[in-house]
Amino acid sequence: MLVGLAKADDAAVYRLNDRQAIISTTDFFPPVVDDPYDFGAIAAANAMSDIYAMGGDVLFAINLVAFPDHLGSDILREILRGGAEKVAEAGAVVVGGHSVNDKEPKYGLAVTGLIDPEKVKIKGGASPGNILLLTKPLGVGVITTALKQQIASEDHVAIAVESMKALNKDAAMAAQVVNASAVTDITGFGLLGHAREMTAQGNVDFRFFLDQLPWLPGAVSYGRAGAFPGGMGNNMRFFEQYIIFGDGVSSLMQNMLFTPETSGGLLVAVAPEMVERFQERCADAIVVGEVIPGKGSVHVLAANTGKV
Repeated sequence: MLVGLAKADDAAVYRLNDRQAIISTTDFFPPVVDDPYDFGAIAAANAMSDIYAMGGDVLFAINLVAFPDHLGSDILREILRGGAEKVAEAGAVVVGGHSVNDKEPKYGLAVTGLIDPEKVKIKGGASPGNILLLTKPLGVGVITTALKQQIASEDHVAIAVESMKALNKDAAMAAQVVNASAVTDITGFGLLGHAREMTAQGNVDFRFFLDQLPWLPGAVSYGRAGAFPGGMGNNMRFFEQYIIFGDGVSSLMQNMLFTPETSGGLLVAVAPEMVERFQERCADAIVVGEVIPGKGSVHVLAANTGKV
């Protein structure tokens, strides 16, 4: 067992031989959007993201379904179609699954991937001087909450859906090409929670620059309107002791950074000389911060005066 329960990471990794290791993970959740096909595709992309966060390729997946009797089978069919087509886009296949009756629909995958044991990417490993890149914009948590509150515009929701459906495959390949020091994907713990996991395991600190963080269209305005999911408060209570906000970082932006994401991008720590090469391979990647000496804290400054 190369990666197990000793240190929490994005997936388990088990060595088969000198050149192959299996990656195993699972994730599922209730609908975050109204369209069943999009929900299936988002849930599948989110589940497979943990394979990519470890640096691997997806081999196959198994459906996990909870579904109520009163909803039509056509809805379930669309959910499964969305998931299957997203798995196929990853170059893999759905090989079965399991379903149960439940009052609320839920869908996700158990996913198996493959990787060279020498190329496994973990949350720990970032070194002072590394540059932090984020491969997707933030804000789907407030946009999907605004959708539930019926205050989100169709255009903003559509852009958020496409972001959530996008695979992290290219970002994972880029991380391998540049031999990234540490990688994780940004999901339920939000940017700050997942960053804290990386700093704790690497025994370093991260410094983010608020003016460089990318946001989906409409996200900040929905946050200003109070469209925060319950998970935001949970993340804040659990992680706030490790977060240091600089002057000029408003309470609104603090809340935004604690907000859970769904099928977010990869947060990658790379050597400074590899930043340009990473961005050539992953055009959406944006420099958002740096790794500094420390003991596991995350700093958020209002602006990057040093121009990292």
